[in-house]
Amino acid sequence: MRIIDISQELISCNVYPGDPRPTLKRTKSTDDGEVYNLSELSLCVHNGTHIDAPFHFLPNGRTVEGIPLDACVGECYVARYDGCLDAEGARRILCDADGAERILIGGNVTVTADAARVFADARIKLIGNEGTSVGPEDAPMEVHKILLEKSVVLLEGIVLDGVDEGKYFLSAAPINISGADGSPCRAYLIEL
Repeated sequence: MRIIDISQELISCNVYPGDPRPTLKRTKSTDDGEVYNLSELSLCVHNGTHIDAPFHFLPNGRTVEGIPLDACVGECYVARYDGCLDAEGARRILCDADGAERILIGGNVTVTADAARVFADARIKLIGNEGTSVGPEDAPMEVHKILLEKSVVLLEGIVLDGVDEGKYFLSAAPINISGADGSPCRAYLIEL
């Protein structure tokens, strides 16, 4: 069994423009005579590899603890695409996915509103991408709302270098943070 880590390292991760960078501060150290090491972590819940909860863009949407784990864990399809993904490209990916309910897209891709509607109408459970936002960075709201209104979980900031197209088992469960609009996760694939 081969396990493929598709998560960014959190402290050095790519950060969405304007979001705070994560920091790790050592508060106790065995080097200073303490009996243990202890660290304090400060971060935005959308740093690194993370999921977006519907509440991120929908005032009455689910927060992280309300997201069903089966949306984040199960069979997925990894596709590759560079550029703006339109409706036709989204339909091709769904056809190649052959029933997989979770889609991960590698490459420098921007999901357009038309592609988001195709994915939302197909009732997939999760869509993931390598960028810091699934939609255009300069106007992310429309794409996010189309997907989140249909309870499609967004997995952003994955790393698919060296991962071939095809089906895998995905685990990308978020940290259980009550009331949060997003959560970091340790995402990985298992070859089927």
